[in-house]
Amino acid sequence: MPTIHVNVWKGFGVDRIKIVIEKITQVFVDLGVPQHAVEVIVHEIPRTHWGIGGEPASEKFKDGAPGFSPKL
Repeated sequence: MPTIHVNVWKGFGVDRIKIVIEKITQVFVDLGVPQHAVEVIVHEIPRTHWGIGGEPASEKFKDGAPGFSPKL
């Protein structure tokens, strides 16, 4: 049974998380794994706790991350 952990920034959104779970599950189903055997765990991590290039993402991307829109 595969268990897939996905880390996203806090505020990613419930609708997007649902899509991530559905799409990742489908990848494994396409590989022959039964749908009921696939577990996807999404961790929402505050930007203050996520380091990129030696600094917190909250400081590196004060105006938001490039290519990230908080709404679906």
